[in-house]
Amino acid sequence: MNLDFPQFLKRRRHTDIDLMDAETAKAKLGHAKDNYGREIRVFETSKTSEKLAEIVSTEEPDEFFEFTAEDYYRLLVTKKEDKFLKTRKIREAEESARRSRMTKAVIRVRFPDNHTLEATFHPSEAIQSLVDLLKKAVARPELPFYIYTVPPKKRINETSDDFYSTGFVPGAIVYFSYDLPKDDEAHSGPFLKEDLMSLKGLDLAAETTDPIQPASEAVNVDTSAAIQQHKPAEKKAVKPKWLKM
Repeated sequence: MNLDFPQFLKRRRHTDIDLMDAETAKAKLGHAKDNYGREIRVFETSKTSEKLAEIVSTEEPDEFFEFTAEDYYRLLVTKKEDKFLKTRKIREAEESARRSRMTKAVIRVRFPDNHTLEATFHPSEAIQSLVDLLKKAVARPELPFYIYTVPPKKRINETSDDFYSTGFVPGAIVYFSYDLPKDDEAHSGPFLKEDLMSLKGLDLAAETTDPIQPASEAVNVDTSAAIQQHKPAEKKAVKPKWLKM
């Protein structure tokens, strides 16, 4: 019985490298959390998502948002389903229960250079906490900027509202833009600081927290030493006593 030791050592080496990468990623993400005060991830957005953002961020005419007959019918059906009205105390109790179950708001901020900053907040925190984080995270904090949602494109001005009241729980995607003329060179980036850009892709490596158990090694069996099968002994022919020749 022979073990394939070179293959075993190769897998062991690969496992050790994966674990080192995971530990390095966790250390960097932990340092960013200490530096910025919350969990942060950075990754690159797909080209499809970027094109979609450009489409939906385009201003639509007022007719696009008019209240149609279909909208009225859908609203009427909703009212009929809620014909058994609840008291104010019951509604407030249900709302309080729903809110207590929400423990975090994961907000993704997409930048024009196809990168996304993800940060975790408490639902009771104000939108201003996201703005404050961006002031620390962007490469040029001295320039005016704003954040908005789509569709339709809506600039977020009420930064005193909390994430839960704004509808950003359990998560939401917002977009970043400098509040400058379109031909300003700042719109070409870079947008995030270098230390944050170094976090790109680390969230995937950090997920490997448990050691990877090596797969069972293949065992080479010498087929030449096969077990000999025993054949049943042949019965010897015996002449009956009654037979006379």
